[in-house]
Amino acid sequence: MTRSLAFLGSGEFHPWTETLDRWALARSRHPDGVALIAPTASAHEGDHVFDRWAAAGLAHYARLAIPARVLDLRVRDDAFRDEVIGSLDDASLISFSGGNPARLAAILDGTPFWSALVAAVSDGLPYAGCSAGVSALCDTAFDNEARRMRDAWKPGLRALGPVLVAPHWDAIDRWVPGATRVILRKVPDGHAFLGLDERTAVVGDGVRWEVVGRGAAHVRRAGGAMERHGAGASF
Repeated sequence: MTRSLAFLGSGEFHPWTETLDRWALARSRHPDGVALIAPTASAHEGDHVFDRWAAAGLAHYARLAIPARVLDLRVRDDAFRDEVIGSLDDASLISFSGGNPARLAAILDGTPFWSALVAAVSDGLPYAGCSAGVSALCDTAFDNEARRMRDAWKPGLRALGPVLVAPHWDAIDRWVPGATRVILRKVPDGHAFLGLDERTAVVGDGVRWEVVGRGAAHVRRAGGAMERHGAGASF
């Protein structure tokens, strides 16, 4: 099966993402299954935050008439539970919303759920990740609660190969002036870089990508110059 991946810079569960959901369902191994909503990256902020993202996801898919349920994956122990792992069996897609990338990676890495998810994606389960849901997949994952930038880089899920992904790319310098320069310096030698603007996504199979949304994807191949790809562009 061809992998189906949707990586979002921000804006999950908003109306503009319907294009992404329809794209994913058209390629799903179970197009009539259930969309799994996974607010795992925000679970450490408390049940009220987890439940808020869960409710946003359920409302979004209800508007689209797509059956959906919330994946009760909040802490690392949950990633060992049979019922959580088994939820992948009839899923039409899985969508990880934003939060803390490093915490998401720590919850999933080396667990039976993560192994089952990797196998399911290879077998045709579309994966959508917004913000933390995509940046956690890299070799290193950003801990946005770290006190110092130099302490913020933690082990990631090592699922994307030699590429570093940065969501919210057009907003980062507004939050912390000069932060984009620091991030680009952190890209390891031999790695590519992908910056995703807010309310912007790339969809593809891991090799060929198309840009969807209001902004752009910013690509720097290993040893190359930065490229800007706007909505509708492929790279």
